[in-house]
Amino acid sequence: MKKFFLLLLMVCTTLGTFAQFEGGKKYANVSMTGLGISYNSSEKLRFGLEGTAGYFVGDCLMARAVLAYNHEKHNDKLSVGAGMRYYFDQCGVFLGAGAEYVHHSPNWNDVQIPLEVGYAFFLNRYLTVEPAIYYKMSLDDFSDKSTVGLRVGFGFYF
Repeated sequence: MKKFFLLLLMVCTTLGTFAQFEGGKKYANVSMTGLGISYNSSEKLRFGLEGTAGYFVGDCLMARAVLAYNHEKHNDKLSVGAGMRYYFDQCGVFLGAGAEYVHHSPNWNDVQIPLEVGYAFFLNRYLTVEPAIYYKMSLDDFSDKSTVGLRVGFGFYF
């Protein structure tokens, strides 16, 4: 009997999230990035905020724009980017990729290729908590400026 109710709950959850990932839906997100565990070899600790806006161009496929601010020990950086996100099998698991232009406060710029994997956990029909692990590959200095980190955000699907 427990297995039946668990299966029923999983089916209802999957069907309930399907409408959120269909073409024509819009998306907004605010995230905290780094969270003290982001790492690259030039800076050990960082913290930032990121805002994302998106539009589902097809079922499970979202085009998105990103604006982010990160504070590091010796400098700040502002980044602007665009990318795509794909949601697997209507369950909330997603993969994302794109490109970002990054301006560091002292005097240098960079282009990064961000890759992410995460999960959209629905709190209600529109609001989600979205933890994600990301990797940002630097095209300027691959070994010292590429970054791995954790992002936790709140998404709104409408």
